[in-house]
Amino acid sequence: MAFGDEFVRLKYPWVLFLVLVVFLRSGDCYSHKVFEYDDVKNTANVTMADKIFPPYNLADFTWEDVNATLNHTTLTAEFNGHNVSAAGLFKNGSISFKVSAFETTGRDAVLPRLLHNANSSKMEFVVDRVVPRGNYSRFMLEMVIVEKKANHRVMKSIHSIDDEYTPSIFEMTELVAVPQNSSAIHSFVQWKVVAYQSSKYQHDDSIPCADHELQVINQTFPSNSIAGAYFSETLDNCNIASINISFGIAEGDYYKDHNFLSWSIMIGCGNPLEDTFSILVICIMAVGLGTPVLLLILGCVVVKYSDYGPIN
Repeated sequence: MAFGDEFVRLKYPWVLFLVLVVFLRSGDCYSHKVFEYDDVKNTANVTMADKIFPPYNLADFTWEDVNATLNHTTLTAEFNGHNVSAAGLFKNGSISFKVSAFETTGRDAVLPRLLHNANSSKMEFVVDRVVPRGNYSRFMLEMVIVEKKANHRVMKSIHSIDDEYTPSIFEMTELVAVPQNSSAIHSFVQWKVVAYQSSKYQHDDSIPCADHELQVINQTFPSNSIAGAYFSETLDNCNIASINISFGIAEGDYYKDHNFLSWSIMIGCGNPLEDTFSILVICIMAVGLGTPVLLLILGCVVVKYSDYGPIN
């Protein structure tokens, strides 16, 4: 797949911190995949799948011209891919990656409403109207991370008591790149542990996503891959790791019930973006915590200055 020159100029600033999240690349030995498995028992656990179908090799896909979707006003573009070898399954559907750049600090307009700034970019993975190969199909995405060996990557879960922006979701996963012998953070990848089964991105359409253990890959990329093209001769001095993200909940709906799946991540340089309480939440907390204290104080004052004597 080729990048348009315009897209390269638009997006490459956010990879200057030398970390690259790779979804699409060439070379049979190193191609990454979208997995589909038949979850007859409805456990949403890929290790208990009744059948794992041959994975979709993204290097074998035919990709539409990204320049057709490049929007300089909204700073967005889409990579829409189709599997030629399974054309019947992709007749009206596609697997796509939607990317967005930002000029200011703010939140995405749709759920999960990820926080962003000018040093971050959003990438959204979408499976839309692809015909499932099983009656109980679910999907899992393999994500690969490439970075300089001078860094080591730390993965952690961030919990919050505030679900104002993403209702019922109190957890975020972060992958941060930290230089050796330093506490400074060079880059990050973060996502809410939620995906959506409708392009309306409503709370009722949400399903959990699960991140599996980060695995080190002791291989390299071919020169004609995206990672090979960006890192060039320095690729041999990079760390490469992969992580699988699966989607769904036990006893929940299958992909065929909606024929749509969307999951978003934020990629950036510098410290990870942190959610803070909004003024509305602070006011609600102040009222909720302050009112009982105020009533207690008033009660003590009334008792102290009351004319009633002690009860024997």
